[in-house]
Amino acid sequence: MAINKNVRNVAIVLIIAALVVLLPGGGKGATVATQAISLAFLASIAWVASLMYREHRTAIYALGETRRAILYAAIGVAAITLTATQRMWNSAGGEIAWFVLMGGSIYAVVAIVLQARKY
Repeated sequence: MAINKNVRNVAIVLIIAALVVLLPGGGKGATVATQAISLAFLASIAWVASLMYREHRTAIYALGETRRAILYAAIGVAAITLTATQRMWNSAGGEIAWFVLMGGSIYAVVAIVLQARKY
């Protein structure tokens, strides 16, 4: 008797979910697994970013010091703002600051890229 592949996959997910709910400490184990997956995802993003940097290093250095500094500052501000999203969204002023910071960062990156492509 052959089991459909989709049915088998759904059964596996349901069994894992039941183990998380029923076993003592299953919630902590799920949290650890989620954190491990999150760290692996962030590490893969960093790896891709380093590859992209190495691949486009000449173009980045061709921007000049001022534009490159603006680009790096915009990326840094966006990263810090994304990290602080939960805290910033706790107040109305924080929400406005979040939108201003993210909008400014996006504008700076887009302006640098468009300026670099225009010649």
